[in-house]
Amino acid sequence: MNICFLDKTSFTYNSNDVDSYKLRGAETVLINIANSLTKLGHHVTVINNCKHNEQINHIDWININNLTKKFYFDLAISNNDCQLFDKIIAKKKILLSHSVQNIEKFIRKKQLLSYFKHKPKVALLGNYHLKKRSFITRMFGYFILPYGVDQIFINSKIKDNNLIDNELAIFTSRPDRNLDLLINIWENNIHPNFKNAKLLITPKKNFSNKNSNIYPRITGNRSIMIDDLCSSRMLLLPGHEAELFCLAAEEARELCLPIITLGIGSLSERVIHGVTGFIAKNDDEFSQYTLNLFKDDKLWNDLRLNLFNLRGKKTWDKCAQTLIDNIELFKF
Repeated sequence: MNICFLDKTSFTYNSNDVDSYKLRGAETVLINIANSLTKLGHHVTVINNCKHNEQINHIDWININNLTKKFYFDLAISNNDCQLFDKIIAKKKILLSHSVQNIEKFIRKKQLLSYFKHKPKVALLGNYHLKKRSFITRMFGYFILPYGVDQIFINSKIKDNNLIDNELAIFTSRPDRNLDLLINIWENNIHPNFKNAKLLITPKKNFSNKNSNIYPRITGNRSIMIDDLCSSRMLLLPGHEAELFCLAAEEARELCLPIITLGIGSLSERVIHGVTGFIAKNDDEFSQYTLNLFKDDKLWNDLRLNLFNLRGKKTWDKCAQTLIDNIELFKF
């Protein structure tokens, strides 16, 4: 198929920026799916705010502001913006959704008229995303398209048990994803009951360590983050209502880290309770699961073995194939 991606992100990017920290999740997802679609034999064009019109890794990059004509595609995929479908001609249209987009927000962002005009199918990230999205903004059809995990995580060597800091937990999501809640649980429930426990967190403003062994991790370098994850005993992520998928959890899972979560937002979809981690019902359970995992080597080893057996199953190639399979099921 001749496939086009549409994106109006204001900053410039192309395939070469896939590992850049200037990218947000939506742009990273676009590049990874585009790369995998080319590997499946499809011709891919990305129309965005790239600096130059050029071909990189068999993908044509075209500046969205310099279009001189409407190109025809078999399939057009817009990154969260129905209005961009006006710029091309396509038989099939997919809206790649990375947000809740309730009906009020849809109207405020002037998406509703374009949505009814183009009638795209909507790609959602999971059941939580489906529940949060207004029926009207998915009424022409939808399917579930879980993200893949970057190959750097899949190919990373898992450290031997004796090289892991068994007193270290880590948080790798954004600070606004309930890091304050985690710090509160740690300082009041976890650290007082295990004084040697340490927590490595994403740096946040105005944080002061109250002698509870909480330390900021180095950000901006994925190799360092992977080493921090591989050196830790577990990932602590309460979750957040705005978290529609949580790549941080999937990346940690690929590196065989058991996850303790409150299951807020989509986190209940990222953890298999008792198999890859634990979903706590409240702060006390969260604390107890964490303490148990610090102190019970057999429990930790069992979870780690389960995770090891699940490695490599969530790739971007699989994500791209799921996209194609769903498109073939729909009538456009």
